[in-house]
Amino acid sequence: QLQASGGGLVQAGGSLRLSCAASGFSLDDYALAWFRQAPGKEREGVSLISRGGNTYYADSVKGRFTISRDDAKNTLYLQMNSLKPEDTAAYYCTREGARANSVLYYFRGRRFGYWGQGTLVTVSS
Repeated sequence: QLQASGGGLVQAGGSLRLSCAASGFSLDDYALAWFRQAPGKEREGVSLISRGGNTYYADSVKGRFTISRDDAKNTLYLQMNSLKPEDTAAYYCTREGARANSVLYYFRGRRFGYWGQGTLVTVSS
C-alpha cells in the first residue's frame, strides 16, 4: 500500500515536499515514481528513482523537483521547488509492476500499476 501526503496550496515560486509511506513491501526492492494528473488531462510521469538510486525527471520539472528515498523509513519523497501554476495536479506515488485490474502507466520505459490515494497540489499565480 502506498499513501501520498504533503500536498496543499502554495503561491507560485514556493516549495512543497511530498511524502509517500509504503507498507507491505520494501521500497528498495522496486523502482519508484511520482506521477501527476491535472484536471482534464492524462496522468503523466514526473520523476523516477531506480533500485540503484538513479533518478530521472520529466523535462517540465527538471532542475526544480528532487526525488529521494529513505529506506530506513520506507518512505519516498518529492521535493518541489520554484512551483508554477502548471504544476497544479493530484500527485501519486507508485511502484514498478502491475497487478490484476489495475490501470498501467509508463514512464522511462517502465510500467507502473500500483496506485494509492494521491495528494492535491495547488499553485496559485
